[in-house]
Amino acid sequence: QVQLVESGGGLVQAGGSLRLSCAASGRTFSTYNVGWFRQAPGKEREFVASIIWNGRSTAYADSVKGRFTISRDNAKNTVYLQMNSLKPEDTAVYYCAAPGIATNPREYRYWGQGTQVTVSS
Repeated sequence: QVQLVESGGGLVQAGGSLRLSCAASGRTFSTYNVGWFRQAPGKEREFVASIIWNGRSTAYADSVKGRFTISRDNAKNTVYLQMNSLKPEDTAVYYCAAPGIATNPREYRYWGQGTQVTVSS
């Protein structure tokens, strides 16, 4: 069993930055691939980024490529999402999920509660 807790969300102006954290319990987390997703009001949950268990491979949605960076510190059981050059359309609740790198949220077993990111114009 793995529990995921996201943090780091907030209100930021367009062009600003935020770093989200996904802290996990469970000794096996360091062996899990992890994904970040987001869901805006009235929209489906969408893939943002993923990272494999050792951090050596990452993937991004086209909408965030070049602005967001996913990373992890397995010693701290934490995965990060650095978000730069934020845009109002990045406003959403952000979730981390495991295990997996798929873009389909239905393929993930564990989810955090989400953290709200609001970008003002």
